[in-house]
Amino acid sequence: MRKLIALVLALAMLPALAAGALAGAYRLSEVHAEGYPTSLADREFARLVEERSKGRIKIEVYTGATLYSEETAAIEALQVGDLAFTRVSASPVASYVPAINAIQMPYLYKSGDHMWAVLNGEIGKKLLADIEASGSGLVGLCYYDAGSRCFYLTRGIKDADGIKGLKIRMQNNKMMVRMVELLGGTGVTGIGPNEVYSAIQTGTVDGAENNWPTYQNMGDYEVAKYYILDQHTRVPEILLMSKVVKDDLSKEDFDLILKCAADTQAFEIQKWAEKEKSSEEIVRKAGTTVVELTPAGFASFQSKMAPLYDEFGSDFKDILAQIQKVGEKF
Repeated sequence: MRKLIALVLALAMLPALAAGALAGAYRLSEVHAEGYPTSLADREFARLVEERSKGRIKIEVYTGATLYSEETAAIEALQVGDLAFTRVSASPVASYVPAINAIQMPYLYKSGDHMWAVLNGEIGKKLLADIEASGSGLVGLCYYDAGSRCFYLTRGIKDADGIKGLKIRMQNNKMMVRMVELLGGTGVTGIGPNEVYSAIQTGTVDGAENNWPTYQNMGDYEVAKYYILDQHTRVPEILLMSKVVKDDLSKEDFDLILKCAADTQAFEIQKWAEKEKSSEEIVRKAGTTVVELTPAGFASFQSKMAPLYDEFGSDFKDILAQIQKVGEKF
């Protein structure tokens, strides 16, 4: 009987052991490479937690997809307690909290300041709380920056009409493909990040879309020499924690971890700004044409999104109205 009890207890402890709770350190998974803004923030988070807990709580950061090659796999590991922390895009978290889709709608924000006013205000705080309340086994700690995504093309355009007839590589996301359709283009999926360069080079597509760092790091600026600052989406990152691990902590220790996470946000935003600047400098020096839209040019993109908001935003009209109200200050 004692052996049976011991076995049951051992099995119950497996998630905590896997997460690192009883092995001396908790594990944090990051798919981005060492030195990337979010990776730097992960390490700053780990440093603050260890420092403020006086060494009682240690977090080991694994960058470059060392533990999990996909963010969705890391999320699943959090849910069962095989992992303590991970940094992911907000997009996959929307599977558990559909309202998060509201903060990803195209041409929603006037600027980065507008987005941060939303995320650090009542709307963003409630969405973080909703992650744990969803029963998904996830706990939202804080948001990180991932900049804005823009089109980059083999030819220059000045407004939305320039997209007509173009084939543009998009993420495998129905809303984003629909966005391109409404602009008069064709969204092409099934092309991996490492295949974008050759797809543009061979004429399979006329361009793609992403943020400054990816545009530069992947070398896509060499074959698509026009970067259009339409800033169609701003999808933040989220630092997540396992509910299994949270429940194993005292309230004081969780509050310490939560505060450390919040205190790394400004750090990550700064690192992101530095990376964006350096990437932009590299591609500008290479002769890339950066197209800055006029207010009328931006409005031409935004005005075509009404059907998309009806199709994908109808369940979040209240949140979208609140976001627009916040935007009145900018």
